[in-house]
Amino acid sequence: MKCRAVLGGVLLLTAGLTGCVERRFVIESDPPGALVLMNGQPLGATPVDGHFLFYGDYNFTLIKDGYETQQVCQHIASPWYQYFPLDFFSENIYPCKLEDVRRFRYSMTPQVQPRTDDLINRAEQLRAKGRAVESPAP
Repeated sequence: MKCRAVLGGVLLLTAGLTGCVERRFVIESDPPGALVLMNGQPLGATPVDGHFLFYGDYNFTLIKDGYETQQVCQHIASPWYQYFPLDFFSENIYPCKLEDVRRFRYSMTPQVQPRTDDLINRAEQLRAKGRAVESPAP
């Protein structure tokens, strides 16, 4: 009975000391105001922050009018306290909250406007090719 009480006290004490790791990222763009998608899900306009659960690769898409859409495969490496066996202690036993905040900044390229005469020439070429194609017999 006494052993059970001691075990219960240890479990209660351990439950009160549980740690936590908060994983966040902040994405900024130059120029600001680009729409950010993370793995296809919208996050918002830059500067924007979000949470992540695991370390590894994430796909970010930045979209802004007048700029080329940018696809980024961003690797987020694990910090030292997230390697086995330290990860158990940092996630469950360490009494304070650990914050892992990653900041990423991406420069966007202005979209190049094609010349009007080039577009007209290409359209004429396609129109000529279309006229040369024979229609199938009914």
